[in-house]
Amino acid sequence: MNEEEQNSEIEKIANLMVHDGVSPDEQDDVKLEKYKNIIKEDCNLDDDSSMKLVYETLLYRKLKNSDSGDILEKGNDFGAGFS
Repeated sequence: MNEEEQNSEIEKIANLMVHDGVSPDEQDDVKLEKYKNIIKEDCNLDDDSSMKLVYETLLYRKLKNSDSGDILEKGNDFGAGFS
């Protein structure tokens, strides 16, 4: 999976989460299983890699909705380790 495909999948899953009313702070793996399974099917990834992409999608949503204009600066608030 290249970066463009990954970004496209993150955007797709983010839109589904918004449509489903799932908070960017959701941590319940049972609730997030739907998105993991969609990613597994779409991208032919294993469970761990698919769930990692689900959590990257949650982080993306947090960063997208942040009030900071500097995403790299705001990423540190979420433990993303951007520098």
